[in-house]
Amino acid sequence: MEVIVACCAGLDVHQASVVACVNSTGRGGRSHKEVRTFGTMRDDLIALRDWLKDAGVTLVAMESTGVYWKPVYDALEDHFETIPACAGTVNAQHIKNVPGRKTDVKDCEWTSDLLRHGLVRPGFVPPRDIRDLRELNRYRRKVAQVQAGERNRLIKVLETVGIKLAGVASDVFGVSGRAMIRALIDGEDTAEAMAELARGTLRGKRADLARALDVPLKPHQRFMLRTQLARIEQAEADLERIDTMLREMIAPYDNYMGLLMSIPGVEWINAVTIIAEIGVDMSAFASPAHLASWAGLCPGNNESAGKKRSGKSRKGNVFLKTALVSAAISGCRRRGSTYLAEKYRRLTARRGKMRAAVAIAHKILVSIWHMLTDGTFYQDLGAGFLDRLDRERTAKHLVRRLAAMGFDVQLQEKAA
Repeated sequence: MEVIVACCAGLDVHQASVVACVNSTGRGGRSHKEVRTFGTMRDDLIALRDWLKDAGVTLVAMESTGVYWKPVYDALEDHFETIPACAGTVNAQHIKNVPGRKTDVKDCEWTSDLLRHGLVRPGFVPPRDIRDLRELNRYRRKVAQVQAGERNRLIKVLETVGIKLAGVASDVFGVSGRAMIRALIDGEDTAEAMAELARGTLRGKRADLARALDVPLKPHQRFMLRTQLARIEQAEADLERIDTMLREMIAPYDNYMGLLMSIPGVEWINAVTIIAEIGVDMSAFASPAHLASWAGLCPGNNESAGKKRSGKSRKGNVFLKTALVSAAISGCRRRGSTYLAEKYRRLTARRGKMRAAVAIAHKILVSIWHMLTDGTFYQDLGAGFLDRLDRERTAKHLVRRLAAMGFDVQLQEKAA
């Protein structure tokens, strides 16, 4: 095979060690390898960086092993700027060695061999400021999951006891619901007195609330409710602080935020997630199709002997995928008819709600690629676009539906 890189390095990254192999081209084009093992402390990574520089390395590749690759990447990023995507991480599945030859030394040597012959595709690693935004935004998602989990557990305790507050109040954790939960924890008020804590339109359900709350609680159940409510409120306070920090970090990208939030269903947190996961420079993705494939929002290919098997989409960026599917569902439920909502309804009738939501998320992501590339706002095609796109097919479909209902229909072109 042709040698593409004259001097490169492959790294096998672990929690406590980094095994590095420098692969250089010697006389007659023969490969010369030198392997060393380094620790993962900061001074060890500096020593690794200096060794690679002294050896004349121009390109480095490593497996994206958990989070252990990140400090290694940070140590090498600014010192190999002559090669695009230097010190790039790669998908470990793409550089697996031959079975039965699995050692740390063999792994780093194999990685260097693949890199030397140009057989390694670098993974997408955004700039440092985007990576910082991504780290905080992903932590926010974890805190939101903790909050949602505690809410579900609190409702589960109420239902286990027989308190049907969730069946009467649409929002158990609103102002009225929280006041009643605190009264249940204190255990001093009657059911009628707790029902009087209702506010707004919920006051019209005071009789039902009194029936739903008229169940005694045991001491350990009050303790559980008190603990769960405290954890919910702590998570909410944490989310507020995180959102404040996110607003400061996303401020330099306000113009891009405006572009993204012009898409129906894309709220502030969705836009932050999109920028945190893919950045704002779409040159990292050759086309919208490449971006959709990277995100896991396109059908998979599984064909053998001319038979197509499952077209299930492959695993992609779960954070981006979740945000886009959530935006798709939210946008399609809004009042007023849009192109995305009309497409969602048509797909739902044929493929089901979840597949339709993923398809709309794919369309949103394709739009995002073009919007960030061209710097343009979202322009809705309108609900009637699909009818105009295939007028004859739509007319035949409607005629068949009317015929099935017992009508005799004859179509005639309208005069100009």
